[in-house]
Amino acid sequence: MSVASKLKGLYVISDDTLTPDETLLEQLEQALLGGASIVQLRDKKNSDDIIREKIKKVQKLCKEHDALFVLNDKIDLAIELECDGLHIGKSDHERFSEIRKNFKGVIGVSCYGDVAMAKDFEKRGADYVAFGSFFTSPTKPNSNIIALDILHDAQIKLSIPVCAIGGIHTQNIEDVMEFHPDMVSVIHDIWTATDIKSQSSLYASQFSD
Repeated sequence: MSVASKLKGLYVISDDTLTPDETLLEQLEQALLGGASIVQLRDKKNSDDIIREKIKKVQKLCKEHDALFVLNDKIDLAIELECDGLHIGKSDHERFSEIRKNFKGVIGVSCYGDVAMAKDFEKRGADYVAFGSFFTSPTKPNSNIIALDILHDAQIKLSIPVCAIGGIHTQNIEDVMEFHPDMVSVIHDIWTATDIKSQSSLYASQFSD
């Protein structure tokens, strides 16, 4: 299975508080055992040296489970360690052309509520785009809330995979899936679950044919 073909299903993202370093790998493995297809390492607190070692471990874990590994924001490390994927937000939008030239893996871009922006990044070589937040998010409480029907507009205008993110939980996942996103990204509702594997399986099952 090619790396790009893995851009479907449950997309879990680590969190400095909810997936502390001491239990990170164990928690990620439970999510992978539950059916997560993509794992993003988001580390906003550690030094590059510490993150570098975490990348190696998480990338190895993802390979063992045939999942896609994505690094958040740390562009130089993603290039250096040849990560499967890299996800960038608005702070790096202006650097996209430079990043695309130097990074050979999958690149995802946060496009918030802007389909025209997503179309532009698609033309410039993005492999997938993410839209959100769709609901109030415990992880990013100050995010702007956008309407779910942007996913419908995105499906019409884009040919690359689309990820929905922001405040998604078991009580609203069916509303999200009515718009058929290629990926659904979940943070809080996975990592705070009593049984991470079972919770991940619940989300992953939304994508079963």
